[in-house]
Amino acid sequence: MTIKELEATILRYQEAYYSGEGLVSDAEFDALWDELSRRKSDSPVLKAIGSERTGHDHDNIDGFPKARHIIPMGSQEKAANEADFFSWAKKLSLSAFVVQFKLDGASLELQYEKGKLIRAVTRGDGITGADITPNVVKMCGVVHELDLSWTGGVRGEVVMFHNVWHEKYTAKANCRNAANGLMRRKDGKGAQDLTLISYDASAAGDDMFFTTETAKIAWLEERGFYVSPSCVFNTAEEVIAYRTKIAKERSALPYDIDGLVVKDPVTDAADLRKTRPERQIAFKFELEQAVSTLRDIEWSESGATYTPIGIIDPVRLAGTTVKRANLNNPATIRMMGLEIGSRVIIVKRGEIIPKIEGIMIEDMQTYKNDTLRQSSDSLFSITIPTVCGICGTALVDAGSRLYCPNTACPKRLLHRLEKWASVLDIAELGTKLITQLFERGRIRQVSDLYTLEISELAEYERMGDLSAAKVVRNIKTPREITFPVFIAGFDIEGIGETIMEKVAGAGFNTLPKLRAASAEELAAIYGLGDITAQTIVDGLAETAADMDAVLANGIISLARLRDTASLPLAGKSFCFTGELNSMKRSEAEAQIKTLGGTTKTSVVKGLSYLVTNTPESGSSKNKKAKNLGIDIIDETAFLDLLKTQLSNNDQ
Repeated sequence: MTIKELEATILRYQEAYYSGEGLVSDAEFDALWDELSRRKSDSPVLKAIGSERTGHDHDNIDGFPKARHIIPMGSQEKAANEADFFSWAKKLSLSAFVVQFKLDGASLELQYEKGKLIRAVTRGDGITGADITPNVVKMCGVVHELDLSWTGGVRGEVVMFHNVWHEKYTAKANCRNAANGLMRRKDGKGAQDLTLISYDASAAGDDMFFTTETAKIAWLEERGFYVSPSCVFNTAEEVIAYRTKIAKERSALPYDIDGLVVKDPVTDAADLRKTRPERQIAFKFELEQAVSTLRDIEWSESGATYTPIGIIDPVRLAGTTVKRANLNNPATIRMMGLEIGSRVIIVKRGEIIPKIEGIMIEDMQTYKNDTLRQSSDSLFSITIPTVCGICGTALVDAGSRLYCPNTACPKRLLHRLEKWASVLDIAELGTKLITQLFERGRIRQVSDLYTLEISELAEYERMGDLSAAKVVRNIKTPREITFPVFIAGFDIEGIGETIMEKVAGAGFNTLPKLRAASAEELAAIYGLGDITAQTIVDGLAETAADMDAVLANGIISLARLRDTASLPLAGKSFCFTGELNSMKRSEAEAQIKTLGGTTKTSVVKGLSYLVTNTPESGSSKNKKAKNLGIDIIDETAFLDLLKTQLSNNDQ
């Protein structure tokens, strides 16, 4: 799957989620998100999901009112194998582990005030979801009234039991899809066929109400909630053995699970408020596999690169029908000895992205044995493109990449324009308009965008003076951007903002310095290597004139580099736990960085300050900070510190 396809898939799933027909589980959506974050950290899709720009900034979602969660519903750390899990367990050094089923359904939060259920909110963007209370009150496992005046939230997963799916909903691909659709039906029909299984709870304003995970589950069970089975183990090895056991038995369970959730037995409420809590992890089952037959290869074109996509006989895998699977590059095809007609093993990376993992072992043995080899009529060699379909230039087959080397290839130039608009998130300048401008020959390089005028744009299809004025205004609004963002916007193959941050951090943080660097010097930067370094050098040479022209127009400027060593908080680090009253945590962290300080997500040796409004609590962070001799300050002291340092910085 190309990056563009990945972005489109994420947006499609997000739109389906809000329209009441969830197509994938939360975990699968997270896997897509993580894949895009890894491959293109500067994607505007990552910034748009959950923000006002998703298009869901109205007062309801699919007819249901919007509501905020009591505690944000973040995503979990994930371990796909034993090595990943061991690494997490070693990092936390826990003496015990609480283990629960990882339910494969739809997340939900029940909100109570003085013991009465007042609201039920879907996951949504993690901060705000849809208030679907009228449907939820019909579900099994939902407690409408508690036996005490308790205010807080209960979290769980809405699932459909296998027997219900077989009896009524086989038209849906699986239990998860059926549950996602029913829970958001406007007429509430079918909600009684769903069950909420609860696994977490939080008392409003009282982080110490639950001190252990086992006490939390017991509290839920005593009050009539259906709960996820829980076990306590003393070693990581015991957890792994339990995972193996449950993986073999899960087909006999009444509902779907796709792994285990492993937690610190001690509840850390502040950790649970993080976007990605550190003290729990989703320990996934091994990837499900399926066997199919490769029928054809399609070559997906993105910019200069050609990526092979395998067309296979339809096969059921992880609850969906798969017809296409990634092959990455020509080297993968050669390494496997792949041919059209080969029987192939298909897996889903992150349980969502289909990939051809290899050829069936029996077929490989057959292939290597001339006396047993299949008939030549059943296997055909794969033809790898040799010429660019747009400009006719001979393609370069580097094994790990097949690409058009023509720097003037129209497809390559168009992709760069699209990338620039995407990285800078230029509103109103969409792919369709860029394509029209390009096809008419009006724009060929990034700097051409800054010469567009309202009068000429107004003549384009569905534009007019008002729309044209918006486009030009958005393009020509002065922007100060960072050096890594600037370079990433010029679509140098595989060079995104994350890589450029490494390069800038190594001292090549201005255009003159970067242009003067040799491939050997760049290759010496940790995490780059020879190929990436040469790609940067070649890309800079190719885009030099266009970069200079963009900077010359005065609209785009590079953020001035600061000497952080001379700033008042240089060398100081801060970690926050719990909520702040006067500002958002992100705002506090931004001010710290402005003054040259750094922020950390956990209490570690060398930390300067732990900031908390409950400095006397027995939370794990407070205990660890005290043991390490780290200063623990409250919000008032933190604000006084900021005020003093800001005053010093202005002098």
